[in-house]
Amino acid sequence: MIDMFGLIATGRLVSTNWEQISPTNCVAELAEADSVNHIVIFLTGQTPFPDGMGGAVYFAWPDLTGGGAPNWQLLGHISNTKPSAIFRISKLKGGQDVIPNTFLGHKPVNHINALVGISVEPLTVLEGQTPSVDSEAINQSNFMQFSEKTLENLFNFATSFAMPPGDLRMKPDEMYIPMSSLQMWYSNFQRRLQQNPNFWKMER
Repeated sequence: MIDMFGLIATGRLVSTNWEQISPTNCVAELAEADSVNHIVIFLTGQTPFPDGMGGAVYFAWPDLTGGGAPNWQLLGHISNTKPSAIFRISKLKGGQDVIPNTFLGHKPVNHINALVGISVEPLTVLEGQTPSVDSEAINQSNFMQFSEKTLENLFNFATSFAMPPGDLRMKPDEMYIPMSSLQMWYSNFQRRLQQNPNFWKMER
């Protein structure tokens, strides 16, 4: 299992030093994590996930007060069809969004290093998990920009065909919609996207 994964911290060499702590869990130490803002987790290509399985990626800051368990937080997941992912960890200090998981009993060797953990789980479970909001910032930022540009492009394209009501009789076979309805859709979609970039996943 430990030959499956690679870890890159920005500005550092690739690391494949994983410790297997159970048949489905492995961890890697991230030295001087305070100086790291982003990490990349990827499949090395040595061994794929079993069919229907993927890897939940967790991150843990050590408990600097001493004696306590580290604050494990879910970053996201990788799979055979998504073999790599970039995660922001710079805003995950302080134990926000800590959720129960199989790494809660594993502690860093000291208070300088943090831990990255991968738990092999069914894809059906991984797809229902909610990563820490702060770890998703890169992906969400790109998705937000793409979505907003798409909205603007559609709106500008559609409004370029606008014509006065008196001209509609020139094309009696065409269907028309009020500009106000397009404007309403644009405003509602943009508002919902800002409130929750993943709202479209819940649409039926």
